Amino acid sequence: MPKNNNIKTMLIIGSGPIVIGQACEFDYAGSQSLRSLREEGIKTILINSNPATIMTDPTMADHVYLKPLTTKSIIEILKNHPEIDAVLPTMGGQTALNLCIEADDKGIWEDFGVKITGVDIDAINITEDREKFRKLMQDIGVGVAPSKTVTSFLQGKEVAQEFGYPLVIRASFTLGGSGASIVYREEQFEELLTRGLEASPIHEVIIDKALLGWKEFELELLRDRNDNVTIICSIENMDPMGIHTGDSITVAPAMTLSDKTYQKMRDMAIKMMRSIGDFAGGCNVQFAVSPDEKEDIIAIEINPRVSRSSALASKATGYPIAKVASKLAIGYHLDELQNQITQTTSAFFEPTLDYVIVKIPRWNFDKFEGSDRTLGLQMKSVGEVMGIGRSFQEALHKATQSLEIKRNGLGADGKSYTDYNQILSKLEYASWDRVFVIYDAIQLGIPLSRIHEITKIDMWFLKQYEELYSLEVEISNYTIETITRELMLEAKQKGFADRQIAHMLKCLESEVYSKREELNVNRIYKLVDTCAAEFEAQTPYYYSTFEADVINADGDKVNTNESVVTDKKKVIVLGSGPNRIGQGIEFDYCCVHGVMAAAECGYETIMINCNPETVSTDFDTADKLYFEPVFWEHIYDIIKHEKPEGVIVQLGGQTALKLAEKLNRYGVKILGTSYEALDLAEDRGSFSKLLQENNIPYPEFGVAETADEALALAEELDFPILVRPSYVLGGQGMKIVINKKELEDHVVDLLRKIPNNKLLLDHYLDGAIEAEADAICDGEDVYIVGIMEHIEPCGIHSGDSNALLPPFNLGDLVLEQIRDHTRKIALALNTVGLLNVQFAIKDDNVYIIEANPRASRTVPFIAKAYKEPYVNYATKIMLGRNKLSDFNFDPQLEGYAIKQPVFSFDKFHNVNKQLGPEMKSTGESILFIDSLKDDTFYELYGRRKMYLSK
Repeated sequence: MPKNNNIKTMLIIGSGPIVIGQACEFDYAGSQSLRSLREEGIKTILINSNPATIMTDPTMADHVYLKPLTTKSIIEILKNHPEIDAVLPTMGGQTALNLCIEADDKGIWEDFGVKITGVDIDAINITEDREKFRKLMQDIGVGVAPSKTVTSFLQGKEVAQEFGYPLVIRASFTLGGSGASIVYREEQFEELLTRGLEASPIHEVIIDKALLGWKEFELELLRDRNDNVTIICSIENMDPMGIHTGDSITVAPAMTLSDKTYQKMRDMAIKMMRSIGDFAGGCNVQFAVSPDEKEDIIAIEINPRVSRSSALASKATGYPIAKVASKLAIGYHLDELQNQITQTTSAFFEPTLDYVIVKIPRWNFDKFEGSDRTLGLQMKSVGEVMGIGRSFQEALHKATQSLEIKRNGLGADGKSYTDYNQILSKLEYASWDRVFVIYDAIQLGIPLSRIHEITKIDMWFLKQYEELYSLEVEISNYTIETITRELMLEAKQKGFADRQIAHMLKCLESEVYSKREELNVNRIYKLVDTCAAEFEAQTPYYYSTFEADVINADGDKVNTNESVVTDKKKVIVLGSGPNRIGQGIEFDYCCVHGVMAAAECGYETIMINCNPETVSTDFDTADKLYFEPVFWEHIYDIIKHEKPEGVIVQLGGQTALKLAEKLNRYGVKILGTSYEALDLAEDRGSFSKLLQENNIPYPEFGVAETADEALALAEELDFPILVRPSYVLGGQGMKIVINKKELEDHVVDLLRKIPNNKLLLDHYLDGAIEAEADAICDGEDVYIVGIMEHIEPCGIHSGDSNALLPPFNLGDLVLEQIRDHTRKIALALNTVGLLNVQFAIKDDNVYIIEANPRASRTVPFIAKAYKEPYVNYATKIMLGRNKLSDFNFDPQLEGYAIKQPVFSFDKFHNVNKQLGPEMKSTGESILFIDSLKDDTFYELYGRRKMYLSK
């Protein structure tokens, strides 16, 4: 059946600000969906309050409403657009589904004649209400864990008495496992039951008998109106049951499942999907499998929408689930659609993988002091990375190299744990770094049987680890001169980085690189093609690997590199890696716009990134996608292979910026602002000298490299003092100290965590107003994109501050100083591209806090508020295509736009929720107000007094 021609206009509901449990995977899904619907000539109207995403870019939908996700906003939009025929709520995570249900309960869809597509309300209710789900599974003969639904404290105690411990408590209608916990002992039960009942919007929990130690699997499915179902991807959680799938290391395809059990699981998943309602679209099903030869299967849950896992499955297979799901929602059948990768075969097929993918979550526990760092049923990670390799070992290594936590992979970097009891504790109480600790345990001689007994991780995975360690031991017997080609090739095929091999051989990384070249052990690139090379793929989506020489029948070596280099002029955009606090989706927005601008300038665009949740790693965003770690060795090999005109580092946040020094040293052209200028702005001491030379005021400061130097400086600066390390992100390690003891403790702690760092000590301007400006400079002229005033005082990180665009109470004298200082700094740094400057204002004097000659968190916000494509303009200036005078700037904003930070403290009980110089927010929303008389502004401004009175 072709598309439903009755649907001419579709309302899409987005997922709102990023929180733990609902991140940029929904930006990816929503962006794909919007493009998919527009291809069909359907008018799209989007509601989403997140300014940092590509999804809310004006180019994505016919009408974008940056409004709060409430039924009040929905009614307003439906009144403005009586032409809306249908709503698609499955692309915006739990937020969109919950809003859709609320609007349905209030009769809004019926009142306006709007049809719900992609899912039906009954399906949502069945899957979210755990008691209904349990009963349905029993009716269709699918096993579930023994469980009971509870809506009161007394009922809960009765169930606990009946089941015994350990128990699992799951809250109904929540996201990312909010309110979920494992109860091991009776004394924990009361607190954890209360937490679950409070977390559920309907104050309901389901108590399950815990299936601890069972293996966990997921299947991603698509279904059309003709009841055709296809399974896109199987995913195995390396971590067994008891750890939220968002916090688990996951592997695709499933590695340890027998074919018989897999077929049984497929049949169960299809039966489950068909039983929950008559809908067309995507679905995620989770199962537990007993870790014995019986392989009993139990259903955990089913989500009738795209999910975090479907973003991962899309990137893992190359099959764009959200794009196809949107077409199914408007009536197409799977067999009528085309495989987007081959462009010649049908979309009604199951992708075949001739490689392995490993996803590892990225945590930010350092931002939540005092938080429980063990992993459990409630998701705590803020992002994730994905590695693609020809083996599990290679993919695992590439994923660990992508995390950006100062590790070079598993082992062989001198950072292993060596304390026996500490290792056992980290294995038993699943720690965020358990992926590394397993290797350390093997290194220490702890038997695999003991590691398996503690962790319940399948022995197959543990044996893969053991093989890696055995290879490290073998290589350590050689030197750089004596290592054989066979051994070098094996190390690279198993994913070991040059830095790790250098550690084993006790030499330099550059020597290993040279030796590899001498031995002809070089990276080649393979296509992600959905069909294991059975059909020719049209889409240039690559990963790297190493292969032994392939000799044909004539005895000639065959080049198996599938990445064909063209003779076009090329530009590489470095992505921002995994989401984390301080560097989120806003940099993906910048990277995507950078790629689009470079394409408009006639360049072949090449994207390097390792984040499976984002639009930048969509297979058709850039001309070529290399899904690789944003890690020096991988980047340099791609540069040598592609020979680009240059590399853009300004758009990928601190991740890309940190690579500027090496790119410069190896003679790779950095497009836009030079490495020297980037380095000068990052080095707090050198930057302050530049300010001095330009007569720009800044708080009194000094630079210290030891605790003694810091204490000596304190005599001159006066407390309170703001301590800041160089080259950090999201205010990492920043703290205001008020006496010598606090200063000494913090400096010692910082230098232990970030050795050889220069620390900047500023006299803290207590009670000052904070403001920031974003600008574009072409090396000669400066255009100030926007000036924002923070509602919270100076000392609260800018990412955690509510901020108004334009400023609301800075006088003309202050604004003129801000403009003047910004222009002077932009020109003094020889900026070519973007610049963000932060200011502290006290007694009508404007002091400089810092300057970042790169894209900032606020650029997408200002671009959305003023309806101007600033990143596009800045990229064209970086490429030397345009000057500022070529653009006609015409910002449009009536009233004010407020940037409102959003926090995920509900995931971390008993943590210090106080705000300070270190950023803690996970996302942000935008709110437009007509005047300062708005109640929201009054409420926010009233809070300022709370900070000032301390």
